[in-house]
Amino acid sequence: MKIGYRTIKTAIGTPLAISIAQLLGLTNFVSAGILTILCIQPSRKRSYYSALHRFIACIIATLYAYIFFEWIAYHPLVLGIMLIVFIPTTVFLKVTPGIATSSVVILNLYSASSITLASLFDQFLLIVVGIGVGLLLNLYMPSLDKPLKEKQQKLEQNFTIILYEYSQYIRYKHTTWKVDELAESEDILLEANTLVERDRENHLLRNKHPYRDYFRMRTRQFELLKKMLPLVSRLPDADPIGEKIAEFFEGLSKNVHPGNTAIIYLDQLKELRSQINEEELPKTREDFEARANLFQLLHEIEDYLIIKLKYKESDVNVFKRLKNQKKTKN
Repeated sequence: MKIGYRTIKTAIGTPLAISIAQLLGLTNFVSAGILTILCIQPSRKRSYYSALHRFIACIIATLYAYIFFEWIAYHPLVLGIMLIVFIPTTVFLKVTPGIATSSVVILNLYSASSITLASLFDQFLLIVVGIGVGLLLNLYMPSLDKPLKEKQQKLEQNFTIILYEYSQYIRYKHTTWKVDELAESEDILLEANTLVERDRENHLLRNKHPYRDYFRMRTRQFELLKKMLPLVSRLPDADPIGEKIAEFFEGLSKNVHPGNTAIIYLDQLKELRSQINEEELPKTREDFEARANLFQLLHEIEDYLIIKLKYKESDVNVFKRLKNQKKTKN
């Protein structure tokens, strides 16, 4: 059983918050641990916003509790009416994540049966300790570079297999491939994009993420690979043009990596197109449909390569811009 870092933070933060609250002599010191548990978040950005929302909601809850309990009565019905007013207020102010946290404060004040300046200050310190400990623990976030690199490598392996299997099917019209790599690649892309967004939220001052554009590029390419599958299955048997395309796919499968080889294959594709244009025009309806599928397949391959080319060109432009900025500073 794997123990996540959020579990470890919760295990450390809860007793720490309770201990600090006890040392300060706060009543309901256990509530500090509850507040810390509610504040543990999966990223720094969410942690900061969570802490802010919860703090604002707790302050509003304290004011409402004083007004409703002291001015009306300490009664369950009054508590319900107060919540009817308080929850829409948090929705209006867009601090709804603080509802659960502020409920702890509300119930603490309700159970006290009396609200004084001392009890208000006590609750304020409780809020600061509980939310503060959670915020401090969330300053540490483990690097996601390793799992992202692993997903990149696995995805490229899958793309290699997919392209190679396409070449084999074009050649022999049969294969034992079960297309597992297509389903697996889709899962990898979903997981990778989620990790990228989480890692971006851990770096508040960094707008561009090194893996964000990469996985977006691969996502677009993957959609094209799926579109190629039915086209590949419709190519004619024992066709010289089909053999050339099979060779093209096989060569492409050997060069799936982060580097820039797209321009080479675009040139090969241009030459392949010119060779196809020199072939005799189709004479039957079946031949015409096969030729149409062939050109559609070539179009999808071209888009696949252009997506990679644009991705690498954007990387080069970013590098040049950073280099020029560095020269200007020097």
